[in-house]
Amino acid sequence: MTHKNIRKACIYGAGAIGGWLGARLAGAGCSVSVVARGATLQALNSHGLRVVNETDTVSTAVHASADPAAFGVQDLVVVAVKGPALLDVARHIAPLIGPDTLVLTAMNGVPWWFFQGFGGRYAGTQLKAVDATGEIAAAIPAANVIGCVVHASCSVDAPGVVRHHFGNGLIIGEPSSQPGERVQALANLLVHAGFAASVSAQIQKDIWYKLWGNMTVNPVSALTGATTDLILGDELVRNFISSVMLEAKEIGARIGIPIDQQPQDRHAVTLKLGAFKTSMLQDVEAGKAVEIDALVTVVRELGQLTGVATPYTDALLGLSRLHARVRGLY
Repeated sequence: MTHKNIRKACIYGAGAIGGWLGARLAGAGCSVSVVARGATLQALNSHGLRVVNETDTVSTAVHASADPAAFGVQDLVVVAVKGPALLDVARHIAPLIGPDTLVLTAMNGVPWWFFQGFGGRYAGTQLKAVDATGEIAAAIPAANVIGCVVHASCSVDAPGVVRHHFGNGLIIGEPSSQPGERVQALANLLVHAGFAASVSAQIQKDIWYKLWGNMTVNPVSALTGATTDLILGDELVRNFISSVMLEAKEIGARIGIPIDQQPQDRHAVTLKLGAFKTSMLQDVEAGKAVEIDALVTVVRELGQLTGVATPYTDALLGLSRLHARVRGLY
């Protein structure tokens, strides 16, 4: 397979990241379809997908429909929804997936396929926090999945209008960690589309490392309304976050993905990004469901699985879940 064989691409979830990926793929010559509903669907049909950068606004014509069956089998499906929307995607995605379709999961947190193809004692473990019934795993075969970690900040200005703030990095990899021509072909396409794309030797490690930073700052920002600089600038809050991170670090070591940094190393990286609103704070402000399960609930579950006590993670989960429930966002 070469990147020129990946011609038909469908974006499932035309939010900030999905819209940004879709516009770039269309610019690289892919025929891009988007599954969307409501105001987003109307906007895409009337003015296409718009991406706003510092210098300009690029409009891209895409095929948009609320019904995936309108598009047929794709070469590439990008699943870029928040965790709470994934079960609904699983129930409707079948018409898009053929035996050779690549399903790129561009999502935050621990994915349902985390232990599929991942060796060791937890191989094949189904994570209840992210796929309680196994319905997602049944609908999106692990054999089709390519994992993706996004290192970029985007937000939605209006339906069908995405603002790209900073970052251009995509790390992709097979859940089995086996290098192969299909993952390399996809990486080549993404580079052709203008991304700084690389293939990971173990995508779970990259997922876990990103989670290590955002499983704390995201929910704390949702609870407090604070930007990242204020969160890490408060000594007591920073110490609490470090305690959660040390629990997750121990869990990672036990499942075979050790992190060779300390929390303060990661804080320094986050602080360099300046004052920004996390995606979870953006969701709270927009009245959207928050993805607590893939970021925090799943870490508590992994703690129980590996025998690591998680009192700080539990406190973070309890507070953020209650905060979201009161607002009807969980």
